[in-house]
Amino acid sequence: MSEQFSDFGERLCGGSGIEELMEDLGNAMAKGGPDIRMLGGGQPAHIPEVNALWRRRMEEIMSDDGAFEKMLANYDPPRGNPHFLEALAELFRSHLGWDVTAKNMAITSGGQTAFFFLFNALAGKFKDGGTKKILLPLVPEYIGYSNQSVGSDIFRAVKPCIEKIGEHDFKYRVDFENLHVGEDVAAICVSRPTNPTGNVLTDREISKLAKLASDRGIPLIIDNAYGAPFPNIIFTEATPVWDENIVLTLSLSKIGLPGTRTGIVVAREEIAAAVSSMSAIIGLANGNIGQTIMEPLVSSGEILKLSNEVVQPYYIQKSKQARQWVDEAFNRTLPYRVHLSEGALFLWLWFEDLPISSKELYERLKARGVLIVSGHYFFFGLDDSEPWRHRDECIRMTFTMDEHTVKDGIRIIAEEVAAAYEVLKS
Repeated sequence: MSEQFSDFGERLCGGSGIEELMEDLGNAMAKGGPDIRMLGGGQPAHIPEVNALWRRRMEEIMSDDGAFEKMLANYDPPRGNPHFLEALAELFRSHLGWDVTAKNMAITSGGQTAFFFLFNALAGKFKDGGTKKILLPLVPEYIGYSNQSVGSDIFRAVKPCIEKIGEHDFKYRVDFENLHVGEDVAAICVSRPTNPTGNVLTDREISKLAKLASDRGIPLIIDNAYGAPFPNIIFTEATPVWDENIVLTLSLSKIGLPGTRTGIVVAREEIAAAVSSMSAIIGLANGNIGQTIMEPLVSSGEILKLSNEVVQPYYIQKSKQARQWVDEAFNRTLPYRVHLSEGALFLWLWFEDLPISSKELYERLKARGVLIVSGHYFFFGLDDSEPWRHRDECIRMTFTMDEHTVKDGIRIIAEEVAAAYEVLKS
């Protein structure tokens, strides 16, 4: 007998792109052998200096009488550990000049949970019978947002302007001429750096979006999972911004603690309090481990040194190396373009006029032991009645794994793409 789910259940229990991605990632990390080339997930690299720091912190916690037991055996308040929240507020005040206190903060069980809370609190159906949506001013956008509505679809997206650069590069830019913020928009949302493309919206683009949101009296939500001040996986100029009309989310995942599931929301007090209430209802409290590990590093500012001197340079080198391997594998002869790698952990590859869909390319690569993510998942919120071939011509691959995995995976991607184009020629 098939299970009967509610409308809410149908939306969340029926599979999704993010579930497919995490299934591939989790199984590859847990069971994958030497023949699995995991290029699909957002798994941060195991940076030796960073791992050494986590070991040092665990040793300090273990040697501090009662600290280990408190970390594992006590509930924190739903908003988060008060000492951690105070340390974050002081860091943002002293280093960025933001006018924040602990009341502007709320911890969630990872950044993904933060967006589930925010999207469903701000958008959807209202008591007056109206419906409001989240506006995505630039797609492709993060795959993890797409299935998060508890009701009907809550996203409306705008196609980007595509700027071709040289023979093999390109960049998405916000199409402000076609960006309409209507009465039905509850909030504007962007990721910076953008997952999946590594795009970093310029300070000017962010300023214009912030003004559009402010003029309409709605928040601008900025997903800062890869951004500054930490983990600062940004390879270009980008000024961190916050004010009371901006909801900023951060995470401890990409600095190297994805297993602790620690998300951070910085918002005006009413929104931070609402997130805290949702945490209490849905999960009682959040995990203590990430906050306990990180609190003295935030208090001392060591988290900034770690981000700027270890994490950022590491990923800059990984990005440049991966791009070099792409150019070598594709011999600069196939019709490929790579989005400018300005941050995050991915390369976004575009194969113009690809004879097969990116989903079929994913299946072919998976059969050869290479796991990537089909680009079509990241183009949600658009009007499906308007075909756009570009959606099915892109893939996302990560460059965080070891050199052999990344280089060999790129080689196999090039072979499968070349084979697809050969069919077209014949």
